[in-house]
Amino acid sequence: MALGFSAATLTGTSQLALSAGPIAAQSQIADVEDAASYDLFDPTERRAASELTASERLIEAMIEEEGVRYDVYRDVAGYPTVGVGHLLLPEDNLRVGDTISHERAMDFLESDIAKAEDIVVRLVGDLPINQHEFDALVDLAFNVGEGTLSADESPRLNRAIEAADYDRIADELNYTTAGNRVAKGLVYRSERRQRIFMASDYSDPREV
Repeated sequence: MALGFSAATLTGTSQLALSAGPIAAQSQIADVEDAASYDLFDPTERRAASELTASERLIEAMIEEEGVRYDVYRDVAGYPTVGVGHLLLPEDNLRVGDTISHERAMDFLESDIAKAEDIVVRLVGDLPINQHEFDALVDLAFNVGEGTLSADESPRLNRAIEAADYDRIADELNYTTAGNRVAKGLVYRSERRQRIFMASDYSDPREV
């Protein structure tokens, strides 16, 4: 999948392991080329979600948003987390304070993005989407999980998808709370996600 290239570009980050805080992705990613050069199709052409994978531009943006942590910490909602926003699972056999290798962090990221891609395929069904719309939805699925995107939890998003109303879908990409509190980082991330969906703009809104 597309992630293989992105993960390879991050091999230089291992010396930064055990950092006490999220590591800025800009200091880790060396000359990731624009994803369009790897596309074998017109990225603006809408097609079945099952034909798409997360682009390099999205993966770079997600790493910028999440940072990379090699020590297990609690995120803003209090959940044990490691790597690039990977929420710990029982089978990970890790706990707060443990550390992991760079390679394992990248394995977690690859697996989590694959899961997010599958969630988007199920979420949109037959709705055709283009690359940047798919990317924005992958970021959303990665960030909030499938349960939050269910018809019960996100009825307006699901209705917008059923109606093939792309403008309304963009309006529903705004998820800004963690632990029942508005998190400033999620406000920026939601803005970035909406820009990706509407205009293929992957830039960080904090820099504007």
